[in-house]
Amino acid sequence: MPDPTLTPAQAAALRYVRDVALRDRPAALAAIADHLARSGVAYRSAEVVAAVAAHGRLTLNFHPDRPLRDGRTVAEALDQEGVYRSQFETGISNGGLTAFPGGDRDRWEQTLFGGAYHRPGVLPAERPKYGGLNLLDHPDGSCPRFGSCHLRLRPEVLARSTFSFGDSATEPSEFGTVEIFEPVLAALLTATAGTGVSLGLAGMDPDTLVRRLLHRREPASDAAGRALDDYIEAQVHGELSLARDVEAIVADPSFRGTDTGRLLIGVARRNGVPLCWHAGFELPVDGIDAEFRGPAIPPLAARVHAEFARPEEPVHAALIGRAAASVVREPQRWADRGPTDLTLQHLKQLWHVLVRFGTPAAG
Repeated sequence: MPDPTLTPAQAAALRYVRDVALRDRPAALAAIADHLARSGVAYRSAEVVAAVAAHGRLTLNFHPDRPLRDGRTVAEALDQEGVYRSQFETGISNGGLTAFPGGDRDRWEQTLFGGAYHRPGVLPAERPKYGGLNLLDHPDGSCPRFGSCHLRLRPEVLARSTFSFGDSATEPSEFGTVEIFEPVLAALLTATAGTGVSLGLAGMDPDTLVRRLLHRREPASDAAGRALDDYIEAQVHGELSLARDVEAIVADPSFRGTDTGRLLIGVARRNGVPLCWHAGFELPVDGIDAEFRGPAIPPLAARVHAEFARPEEPVHAALIGRAAASVVREPQRWADRGPTDLTLQHLKQLWHVLVRFGTPAAG
């Protein structure tokens, strides 16, 4: 039955991806069977797909303290509106800023959804929201590169979501829905068989991955060194209401006791969802890697720390957020570093270093 909450464009986008997945399903089933046979796993693909539907959770990572175009922070907008909006509405992103007519995001969506969102009269608010499928319960969400906090969605939202193996910015070729998930599963098993590092699953072969999906009881650890680029991207179609669609808000511990943290507590309380805290990421200011995102990042970290932190304070999410807000609201303070967009990009890369090399917050 069609979902009555979806607009015609949203329903058409879901149908298009489902049709693509159905077309690719036979080849995917053969690939899955081959992986399972070679790894000695005595399960059928249908059981694994059912486990994804039963246990997988959609997470949408975000930085709650980033300023929007209208001057509010993300947390303030969530508090006042009670809905999560896409880049086409907010104008901000922790990925590329290309969500406008003719931009890369617009072009990718035209291809991915068969032009469903490019029909006359389709509004920016109808565009999908992006997150990831958290198969192994990583406490910091499926895509921490895009934010220190995340919304964990209720399982019902899976039915109006589409999936790709890899970020849509890389123009992936494997797509699915929760009921026709085999093309994405086949790509995932191929990746783990080939490299063992997909989705932060270092050393996890297809056998281990399938057994964890089917029988896991414990969430994944907060071990350092999460993958930044390999994940199952989820595109959620339709409105995302905090009260109706969110199972929990999960926050970085660096926001405890801050204005942003108090806002998140209020958002959770008003929408009747729990606020949880994951272990966080932090590094000493002199421990910022100079190779991973380039030599401009350690000096920026040192400046951010000198201007916004206490001497003994490590680099963490809230500290980077203080600097990002300053860059937007006090651009003259950062003029010596060049264009504002470049400094914001470097702060984004500093966060990537923190996710890649950071350790759980003390205490």
